[in-house]
Amino acid sequence: MRIDKFLNAVNITKRRSVAQDMIANGVVLINEIVVKASKNVEVGNIITINYLKEPKKYKVLQIPTTKSTPKSLQHQYVEEL
Repeated sequence: MRIDKFLNAVNITKRRSVAQDMIANGVVLINEIVVKASKNVEVGNIITINYLKEPKKYKVLQIPTTKSTPKSLQHQYVEEL
């Protein structure tokens, strides 16, 4: 699954366009490498988002099979480090 779709599907970003904007500005990294929106996410990857106040890191536990998941099930797909 593409990184922009993944961020939206697991409720890290509210909209896919927001995720694409963050990726275009170079604040989203997978395994410490700046990525493009087309980069595929795999189980075990570490996603870092450099927010203004502090970076947040997430470990990918599972790839969702649906377009969106309930916020209450976010812990099944990502673990905040």
